[in-house]
Amino acid sequence: MGLPPSAVNAMHARLDRAPTRLTKGITLKIAGNNRLLPVQKVTDEDFRMLACILSNNTFVTGLDLRYNVLTDVGAEHAAKFLQENATLCYFNLMFNDIGTNGAELIAKALHRNETLQHLRMTGNKIENKGGMYFASMLQINSTLEKLDLGDCDLEESTVHIALMMKNNSCLMELHLCKHEMKNFGVERLCDALYENHSLRYLDLSCNKITRDGVKFLGELLKRNQILEILDLNSNRIEDDGAIYLSEALALYNRTLQALAVASNNISGKGLVALSDSMKTNMVLSYIYIWGNKLDEATCVAFSDLIKTGRLKPNCTDVDPYEVDGHEYLAELSHGLKRHYYWTPSYGEADNKDANASLAIGAVAEHL
Repeated sequence: MGLPPSAVNAMHARLDRAPTRLTKGITLKIAGNNRLLPVQKVTDEDFRMLACILSNNTFVTGLDLRYNVLTDVGAEHAAKFLQENATLCYFNLMFNDIGTNGAELIAKALHRNETLQHLRMTGNKIENKGGMYFASMLQINSTLEKLDLGDCDLEESTVHIALMMKNNSCLMELHLCKHEMKNFGVERLCDALYENHSLRYLDLSCNKITRDGVKFLGELLKRNQILEILDLNSNRIEDDGAIYLSEALALYNRTLQALAVASNNISGKGLVALSDSMKTNMVLSYIYIWGNKLDEATCVAFSDLIKTGRLKPNCTDVDPYEVDGHEYLAELSHGLKRHYYWTPSYGEADNKDANASLAIGAVAEHL
C-alpha cells in the first residue's frame, strides 16, 4: 500500500538534503516550522506510516518532529516505535499536541527501550500527571542521558523527579524550565543531587526561585564535583542569591564551567561578587548576566575580566565600551541555548557562541 498524499508531501518537503550525521547513522529533520518554505505538518497517520518505513532501518539514529500536530494517538505510534526500534538515539517531539495519556505511553515505552539517549518533550502540555510518568521512568531506564520537560505545564513536580534522580546513574542533562518551581522544589532537588553522580547540565530557568532557594544550590555546589552547567536565567535570586553562588564558586567548587543568571534582579553588589569569584576560580569560563542592574561597578568589574583575558568575549553576553571616561556594557546575542525554541534562517543554527552548552563537552548535542 502506498503512502497517503499528506505523508508524501510532509516527509519529502522536509527531509534535509544533507541530514545531520550522528556518531552512527543520520538524523531525519521533519520539523513543521520552516519559515522559508511552506510545509504540511506531520499528522498522527503520517507518523504511523513513517514508523512503518523506519521499522527495520539500521541507519536512522535521530528523528526531529518538532512543531507538528502529533496527538496522543501519534504518541501511541511513537511508543510502539520506541519499543521495537533498536537504533534511535535522538527523538525530538517538542511543541506537538501530546497530552498526559501520550506522555504515559512514551514514558512506559522507555522502561524497556535501551537505545534512546536524548528525548525532548518540550512544550507538550503533559501536566503534572504526565511528569509523574517520566519521573517513574527515570528510576528504571538506564540509557537516557538527556531529558527536556520544559514548558510542559508542570507545577512543582520537582519533588517526584528528585526522588528518582537519587537512583538514576545515567542522566547527564535535565531541563526543568517553566515548571513554576519554588524554593521547596529546589531544596528537594538539591537533596537528591547529593546522591547523584551523573548529572552535568541542570536547567532551572524561568521558574520562581528566590535567594532562599539558591542557598540550597550554593550548598550543593560546595560538595558537588560533577555539575558543569547551571542555568538560572529568569528567576529572582537577587544579590543574596548571587553571593551564595559566588562564595561556593570562589572557595569550593571546581567543576562548574558555565553559569547563567540573566534577568534575576541582581544589582552591583551581587554581580561584582560573581566577577570576583572568577579571579580565584579558573574553571568557571562562561557567565551570562544581562537583564540585571548593571551599575558602574558591574561594568568596570566585567570590563576588567574581559580586558585581562580572564573572560573571553564569546563566553559572555556583555561587551564593554567606554563613553566620556565611564565603562558601560552592551548586550551580545550569546547564551547557553539562545536557539532553544527556534533556529535562525541563515548562519549557523548551532553557533556555539549563542549555544555555549554545545561547546562544553558533548553534554548538549542536538538542542
